[in-house]
Amino acid sequence: MIAKTNLLGHGWTVAVFGAAGHTGRFIVAELLRRGFAPIAIGRDARKMAEAGFASGVAIRTGSVDDAASLDRALVGAGAVINCAGPFMDTADAVAAAALRAGIHYLDVSAEQASAQSAFDRFGDAARKAGVVFIPAMGFYGGFADLLATAAMGDWDAADEIRVGIALDSWHPTEGTRITGRRNTARRLVIEDGKLVPLEQPASQTMWDFAEPFGRQDVSEVPFSEVPVIGRHLKIGRLRTYLNNAPLRDLRDSSTPPPVATDERGRSAQTFMVDVIVRKGSETRRASAQGRDIYAFTAPLVVEAVERILDGRVRGCGTVAPGEVFDAADFLRVLAREHLTLEISTEEVVL
Repeated sequence: MIAKTNLLGHGWTVAVFGAAGHTGRFIVAELLRRGFAPIAIGRDARKMAEAGFASGVAIRTGSVDDAASLDRALVGAGAVINCAGPFMDTADAVAAAALRAGIHYLDVSAEQASAQSAFDRFGDAARKAGVVFIPAMGFYGGFADLLATAAMGDWDAADEIRVGIALDSWHPTEGTRITGRRNTARRLVIEDGKLVPLEQPASQTMWDFAEPFGRQDVSEVPFSEVPVIGRHLKIGRLRTYLNNAPLRDLRDSSTPPPVATDERGRSAQTFMVDVIVRKGSETRRASAQGRDIYAFTAPLVVEAVERILDGRVRGCGTVAPGEVFDAADFLRVLAREHLTLEISTEEVVL
């Protein structure tokens, strides 16, 4: 039985594992802003106490190495959002705890292996339990899937999807750096409708983004959107590119972490994601731009949680966001506060 309270707004209680981390704090704040009752969960009791959460946020400890502690931490929650990377170390344990609790599970992994593991390991079990599990519901992963699904529109299949990501800079968190060191698995792409290893060296090309980015040198760098998009869209080929400037930042050990520049705690970083879908000689495009990939992950994943708990979701099991949400509507809601959005098809420009 999924627990529901009437303490705040919607009344739903949502647990956040890794709540004291950079992205976790944004997610807790977004839950509060929307009227949810967050449970902030972390592995280090002292760090949790020092995190400065607002009043009304329940604080609990739990560790992926102690299943009983996770079970206790999730008591009373209707869903859990896992934002503690590397997800290769945390996703299976937190998802298994969600399954034991009979609650929904989402994470914000950019890691292909952890997303694919969620589909493989928890698909049948989540469906039988009647809960929704969505891996990679973050900037890398679910966001590109929503854009690709919206661009596909009424097409039931496409020959190719190309994803272009542009960041004006990338000041990585310590969690991002740890994941980069740990995530040595060979990256996957889709070719002939199948997941295959990315050929090395990764290809280099140019991408014409809209302003303010314009024409950019890009490298092929696939993230968790590959298994997520491949989960439900019928496509022959999928390629993802990232402009080279943020890659240089990421590879420079002296690049500092993000610094807050507004009252929400967002950095000054800007982003653009450009998705081009081709079927024969026809193409469709969905583009969005916004600010701070870590901060933007919060409204993205909380919008997903809200739709799940409100029943605005098609089906259950371990799923991709474009598979169970109205992708165009989801993006339009985000565009009210967080995005500049354009979705172009043969018929309309939304």
